[in-house]
Amino acid sequence: MSSPPWSQELLKKSDLITPMAIRVAATLGLSDHMAAGAATIDTLAHEADVDPVALDRLLGHLVNAGIYRPLPEGGYEPTELGALLRDDVPGSGRDWLRLDGPTGRGEVAVFRLLDAVRSGTPVYSGLYGKEFWEDVESDGALAQAFARRMAASMRWVVPELLAQGDWQSVRHVVDVGGGSGDLLSAVVGHIPGATGTLLDLEAPAAAAERDFAAAGLQERCRAVVGSFFDPLPAGGDVYLLANVLLNWPDERAEDILRRCAEAVSPGGRVMVLEGLLDLQTDQTDLDLRMLVYLGGRMRTTEQLRELAANASLSLRRVVALGPVRSLAEFETA
Repeated sequence: MSSPPWSQELLKKSDLITPMAIRVAATLGLSDHMAAGAATIDTLAHEADVDPVALDRLLGHLVNAGIYRPLPEGGYEPTELGALLRDDVPGSGRDWLRLDGPTGRGEVAVFRLLDAVRSGTPVYSGLYGKEFWEDVESDGALAQAFARRMAASMRWVVPELLAQGDWQSVRHVVDVGGGSGDLLSAVVGHIPGATGTLLDLEAPAAAAERDFAAAGLQERCRAVVGSFFDPLPAGGDVYLLANVLLNWPDERAEDILRRCAEAVSPGGRVMVLEGLLDLQTDQTDLDLRMLVYLGGRMRTTEQLRELAANASLSLRRVVALGPVRSLAEFETA
């Protein structure tokens, strides 16, 4: 008897095994072990410290998924797609996918999406005993992995931001909740004579200082420890919020915008750099992740404009910077 006509398409769209199998491969570093010479089930199981029979079954499925392929003489090697799970390749997805990293831990919380939809509140702390940011900041390895991921995600959009951002009259940029110093380094390095201040918690601020030194900008950029819910360093021409507001519910996002409005110099701007659901329409998955992880949300241009208006900011313009980010510029009302 054949399957009902709807079943195969729905099952493919709702498949949990393949995404988790890929994440397990990333967590175990299978592609890295293969690159180092381990190819057989026994050698891979030894390097990854796992059961060889279970690993053989995992790799059998990942062959079907196009991540690995069998070798004629026995064993396995990565496909072109599987090679992207190596730590040492440009554009590696391993940090994003490994289950012991910050995003992977968050993805496990997605299994409690039903609870989040019923309550309208995040479920991450119910799984791990800590809110997402507390969990990340309490573990140095998690914090470093998260900073690497955020820096990698921004590199694709930096050229468009520099091209579209109207930086000619800017003398000082404040990167609010900037995490890695990569973005501020790129912006300040693009503007002759400009200086920059990055504000974040202690661990990312210290890492940003190292980024500034590596970029040769230690005389022009500094990192200060603080919270964006408290008064910000005042007098900047641009206050940059890159992937910040989506992490917070409306009332907290409004507080952050209000702090920027209080601190910006006359005639200055607040730049919000994140996806907008009316422009980046395929970001609905991230919207649900924000619900599950943090209780935050993706917003439309109009929703962001209303939040900013409540914080005494008026929308100046919105520019799409590709498929996943937009630049929304605000000025004091």
